[in-house]
This record gives sequence, C-alpha cells and structure tokens, in this order.
Amino acid sequence: MGAASTRGRQAKIVATLGPASSDLDIVRDLFDAGADVFRLNFSHGTHEQHKARLDIIREVERERGRPIAVLADLQGPKLRIGTFADGAVELAAGASFRLDLDAEPGTSTRVSMPHPEIFVALQPGADLLLDDGKIRLRVVDCGPGFAQTVVINGGRLSDRKGVNVPSVLLPISALTAKDRMDLDFALSLDVDWVALSFVQRPEDLLEVRAIVQGRAGMLAKLEKPSAIESLDAIIDAADAVMVARGDMGVELPAEQVPSIQKRVVRACRAAGKPVIVATQMLESMISAPVPTRAEASDVATAVYDGADAVMLSAESASGRFPREAVVMMERIIKGVEQDPFYRAGIEASRNPPEATVAGSICLALRSAAHLLPLSSVVTYSRSGATTLRASRERPEVPILSVTPDIGVARRLALAWGVHSICSQDEIEDVPDIIGKSCAIAVKEGLAGLGSHLAIAAGTPFGVAGSTNFLYIAKV
Repeated sequence: MGAASTRGRQAKIVATLGPASSDLDIVRDLFDAGADVFRLNFSHGTHEQHKARLDIIREVERERGRPIAVLADLQGPKLRIGTFADGAVELAAGASFRLDLDAEPGTSTRVSMPHPEIFVALQPGADLLLDDGKIRLRVVDCGPGFAQTVVINGGRLSDRKGVNVPSVLLPISALTAKDRMDLDFALSLDVDWVALSFVQRPEDLLEVRAIVQGRAGMLAKLEKPSAIESLDAIIDAADAVMVARGDMGVELPAEQVPSIQKRVVRACRAAGKPVIVATQMLESMISAPVPTRAEASDVATAVYDGADAVMLSAESASGRFPREAVVMMERIIKGVEQDPFYRAGIEASRNPPEATVAGSICLALRSAAHLLPLSSVVTYSRSGATTLRASRERPEVPILSVTPDIGVARRLALAWGVHSICSQDEIEDVPDIIGKSCAIAVKEGLAGLGSHLAIAAGTPFGVAGSTNFLYIAKV
C-alpha cells in the first residue's frame, strides 16, 4: 500500500455507514476527515446494501493507499413484544399487565411476548424493561408461557417495542438465525472485525469463534449486567471489546455507566485488547452541525481514559452532518492528546508489562520513545500480536506497523497509535530490516533525514511469534 499523511493523533474513529453515507464521495469524505474504521450495522439494511458499502470502502482504500478496517456488527437476540389491536395502549402505574405466548393482538391488560426462553428464566420479583427502559414491569407470578406483572413505571406502549431483562441470565444463544446468515455473508465479504451483540458469557464468543475460524477479529459488545460480572473472562475470549452504552444504559442505572466504562477501558488496556467507547457520543449532531458541550466532554473523557477508539452511530449513518461529526470527533481527540495532563494520565494508568520476551521488547520500545527523541517506533509483525503489545504500552510516538498480511494490517487500524501498512517485501538480515524500516517511515511521513527510530522484530525473520530484537536506527 502506498503513502498517505498520518492522522496526527493516537485514538481512532469508528464511523457507521448508512443511508446518509452510502456513496463513494461521502465515504471518501469521511475517511479523509478522519474515519479509521467503518461499521456496517446488520440491525439495518440489506445484504446488497452492505456489500455495496463495503465495495465503496475498498475503492477508497485503493485510492488512498491506506488499510481501512471494516466492522460487521451483528444484531443479536433483540427481544420484542407483539402487536396491539389498536396499535398502542396506555399503561398506568400500579395496573396489572400480562405477557404471554398468545399471538392474538394485545389490549390494555395483556400482550404477546413470543420468547418462551424468557418465561423459563423469569422469577417473581424480576423486572422487565420495555421501550428502552421507559416502561418498567415487575413480575409477580410466572410460568412456562406467561408472566403476570405490575406496572412500576407506566406510559404509552406501542407495537413491537424492545424488551430488556436486566437481572436474568437468559438461556439463549448470542447468535440468532438471522445473525448466522449475516455472519456467513459478512465473512464472505472479508470483513476485518465481527461484533457480537448482547454478549452474556464468554461461551457466547467461543460459539462464534468456531464459525469465524480466524477469518476476522472477534469483538464483544458489552451491554448486559451479566457481561460485566464476567468481564475478565469475556475480554480474555475476545480480540476486542465495545462499551455499548445504549442497552447498557437501559439495563443498568444510568449513574453506573460511567464507572463501568472506565472499568472496562482499564481492563482492556491491561489485557492489551483494543476497546471502543460507543453510543450517543455526539448524538445532537444527528440534526445539528455542532455538538453539545456535554457531548464534547464525553468524547474527551473516553480519550483521556486511553480508549483505542470512539464511535459514531446514527451521527454518520443517518444524520444530516456525517462529515462534520467525524471532523468534530477528530478535533476533540487532538485537543485532548495535546493536553500535558493527558500524557500524565496515560503514564499513571499504565499496567505492568507481560512477563515474556516480546513483552519486555515492547516495554523497551516505550522506554526508548520516552528517553530518546524518536520520530516513531516500528514493529514488524506477521500476526499483529507484537503491534498490539506495543500499542498496549501507549508510547509517546506513533507506532508504524509493518505486516505482510493485508487482513492484519486492516484489523490493526482499530488499535491506539498504530499507523498500519502492508508490505510483501521479504526481510533478509538486520541491515535489510533497518534500511527498509527507515525507507518506509520516511515514505509514510513518520520520519525525516537524521531522525531516529526504534525497531522491534523477530529473528529468524518472517516467523510468527518470535519477537526478540530491538534496534535504534538513525535515518
């Protein structure tokens, strides 16, 4: 892949494509404005639309000579009630309301909930949240095909609204029949990341990993309390994580979401797994050309915490100002990263390195970047593992990642601080790797004549998992 200017920032931007961002000119604009990863949301749109968007992304990739990551986000088991005879009802606090398996249209006293697996798992005292938590029902009696509830928080309830069951581990697969079809299709498109929605337990990821078989990175979306209870095991089973604050904010009290976000980011940084903070980041920019001050502060908080990426959803997919939203996100990230307190916070929140040869090499990379006036650090990595270790250390200069695998190069576009390229050139010996590192760094705008680089690689060259070599080179 050819040269391109660097972003001049370390945190990455994920932009969702949709009706407002589906032609070549707009996708190109979003990439030029700062989008590093494009998300295809399989909760909306047809397979044909997703393929057309992916083809456009790859066209922009060819034009700009930069690897671009594509994230396929599966819908997951979205639970919904049935329909009402009159389209909607008004539920009053204190009233009785029944949920059952009867497909008949609902009334003010009952409605269908065509999910027998929920009824099996319910206990009296459990809460059901409807319509993104606007309506809260408490179970007073239940059986295999019904739940008798009392309305705690009432309001208007209309057809097919979503159901959340926050306190119950549901006996359902994280993959629906639709997800399986979508997953097969996404893998046929050679997407780089697959996001699994409503992860409850690490076993959910193992089920999907058996299907993916290394063809894409596995990303766990954390939006259920049960996932937070199994946080370390889920991070261990995933390749990356998303803090999906939409449903998380429904299933958990809103005041708990900020501390959970920080906890997840810290845990992912400790594990060396990329983490995305998502949902409602610049929500008002769906219809306005500027964000609220609170939204700007929200994005900044995620960057101060050291998140690898921040994400736009409807702002770029269906909003009126998709490019402006990406530009604003980039400006906020750069503003944070230029703040001296940002670097102090990153240093204070660093984790002990992995006690391996590769871990010690990457720690030495970070130390070299701190002690010496390096222009960048260079990692040669066939699998991307060394680059992720280097990213985990959060060095003070960009990480130039060189890999012979275009799929790895694309996946690494999500990782903090990584400027990723694909190079098929064979490395023969130490002088060869030094010369090629310097040439690539100059070509990519990450070094100038007389500047210094720190290079990490493995000998023998070209063997995965052999990182054992560190060299300080002068360009």
